[in-house]
Amino acid sequence: MRNGGRMAELVFFAVPTESDKTLLVWELSSGPTAEDLHHSLFTVFSQFGLLYSVRVFPNAAVARPGFYAIIKFYSARDAHRAQKACHGKHLFQNSPVKVRLGTRHKAVQHQCLALNSSQCQELANYYFGFNGWSKRIIKLQDLSDLEERENEDAAVPFQKQSLKFFCALEVVLPFFECRSPGVGMAEKPLEKLEEGPLSFLMKRKTTQKLAIQKAVSDAFQKLVIVVLESGKIAVEYRPCEEITDARTEEELQDLIQISYFSWKQDGQGEEECLSDLSFEEDEFKPPELD
Repeated sequence: MRNGGRMAELVFFAVPTESDKTLLVWELSSGPTAEDLHHSLFTVFSQFGLLYSVRVFPNAAVARPGFYAIIKFYSARDAHRAQKACHGKHLFQNSPVKVRLGTRHKAVQHQCLALNSSQCQELANYYFGFNGWSKRIIKLQDLSDLEERENEDAAVPFQKQSLKFFCALEVVLPFFECRSPGVGMAEKPLEKLEEGPLSFLMKRKTTQKLAIQKAVSDAFQKLVIVVLESGKIAVEYRPCEEITDARTEEELQDLIQISYFSWKQDGQGEEECLSDLSFEEDEFKPPELD
């Protein structure tokens, strides 16, 4: 959303993979530990905006001792400001660091990965405020079939049982008069011999919580944060084609049935893709030994 320049920036509830949101920081001294450097880098760069990740790596064996880091912002505008402000500065060490923005090769495309529930809430709190949004659970349904299997003929070979919950909710942004529905399904296998009722109740509670978390993440995926050049915030609602904008429990009944039969476990995780990244101006090269 840019007219005649960078008028507005879109921030998605997704793992940032764009090169203009990624910074490479090198010439980090070898004195501190990687954990200490992580803390120092997070403290410095989080002043420019919300960070998705800070990752610290040791230099290659052919280079002199030290570290480099890869930092990801949710906002490209924040990443640009951080690069300009920190490149060539000493920051928290005696020698200056180098900071470059990534440039991704045009032919490379990556699948958009959704943020998990806690990351979505962190991003929402940052832009909307802790009191700027809420969630309302519309349906939390137990889809486990434990009772039916207990009544099956004992001669039938045992099939592993599982707890399964479906959740339908909506994320509400009262200031923007916006509501976004989300659904989530969670399943947890049960062993043939449970340790006892306490173990069963704990697994049941964990499965319910996971279904709610997946529904929260799903609801946030339909929202886009619009950051204006003035710093003001707007919200755009982009419903998925297969998701109905339901508001009441009755309207969600068909969706519940569809989700029960078509749901598939999403085991996909984030992978750091660095092989297709280069960096502005000078290509990054490990410091050579003197």
